[in-house]
Amino acid sequence: MTRQQKTVMLVFGTRPEAIKMAPLIKEFQKKSDIFNTLVCVTAQHRQLLDQVMDVFHLTADYDLDIMQQGQDLYDITSRVLLSMRDVLRQARPDLVLVHGDTTTSTAAALAAFYQQIPVGHIEAGLRTGNIYSPWPEEMNRQITGRIASYHFAPTETSRENLLKENVHPSNIYVTGNTVIDALHLVVNELKCDKRLADRERQTLIGCGYDVSRLNEGKKLVLITGHRRENFGDGFHNICKAIKMLVLRHPNVDFIYPMHLNPNVRNPIHQVFGENLNDYQNLFFIEPLEYLSFVYLMEKSFLVLTDSGGVQEEAPSLGKPVLVMRDTTERPEAVLAGTVKLVGANYQKIVDEVSQLILDDHSYSLMSKANNPYGDGQASKRIVEIIRNILGQ
Repeated sequence: MTRQQKTVMLVFGTRPEAIKMAPLIKEFQKKSDIFNTLVCVTAQHRQLLDQVMDVFHLTADYDLDIMQQGQDLYDITSRVLLSMRDVLRQARPDLVLVHGDTTTSTAAALAAFYQQIPVGHIEAGLRTGNIYSPWPEEMNRQITGRIASYHFAPTETSRENLLKENVHPSNIYVTGNTVIDALHLVVNELKCDKRLADRERQTLIGCGYDVSRLNEGKKLVLITGHRRENFGDGFHNICKAIKMLVLRHPNVDFIYPMHLNPNVRNPIHQVFGENLNDYQNLFFIEPLEYLSFVYLMEKSFLVLTDSGGVQEEAPSLGKPVLVMRDTTERPEAVLAGTVKLVGANYQKIVDEVSQLILDDHSYSLMSKANNPYGDGQASKRIVEIIRNILGQ
């Protein structure tokens, strides 16, 4: 490290965090004469995190490797907090950057606070106003927001949320969302590299789905689900709705990369049986790496999800999103018309998916709506802002 450099440490532990931090890391690394960029991963989600690290060719300077079978929120919080104590004492960064709403982000921010190291919060200011929806993400966001010195908000709505919480205006920066930066990087790579696209097609065939089926005029509904607040009755309702849609629309393919959590998989087996291959237009597959997921999302007709990041990514590709949650911390997409909330409500899911499949006008209104989450330049803005903050 040269005398002029400032040390910036980026901390993350889950696949969504890694995706959204990757373009920011790349941007910092371009400024190696100004920044000493350190990457610290907690590996809250070990396997899924490693996949993204490989896609973006990232390496960790510190790997806490906290993941253990059956871990709960107490385990994650305490392991991250204690492990970060030693990392921060050794590295002494000038700034710690955390992302979004994970337990990793909150615990890492708290660890930095205990050593009086300023924290920057990427994707700051998202709020639902209900601390139990989504849970624990909403409270994680609020706690991290209280600790952070600098708030990088993706939208004006997020900025307004922070102002209502008495965050000083001079500490809030509206930048767009780095997830759009990541998406642009990957989509451009897939479009420019035919061999890469062919490889992803073969990967999906190996997982159990051949996108060449879509050449026959079929439509593809991509489904994801993993939110804790849907565990139990919620996922049973979701699975029953999917079953009805599969039967009602035999010429539409439904593909569901299943989350590893047994709270997701058990209801699937209870509704569809142990043999998940009994339906010609329904494809349950194992979780996909980020590159494969983006490839599949780009091929899809619409997305049915309870994810947060997908609400931002899919509209960038012109894909309507139906969100299986009652609340969203991303209301901009709902107002823009790219997203609708359907909850874990059986009838709403069936009705709204069917309407988009059958009604070209309804589909056009959602697919052509403007994406409010950015232009793919968020990472460059954030690096420039931090350069000014740190006096570089």
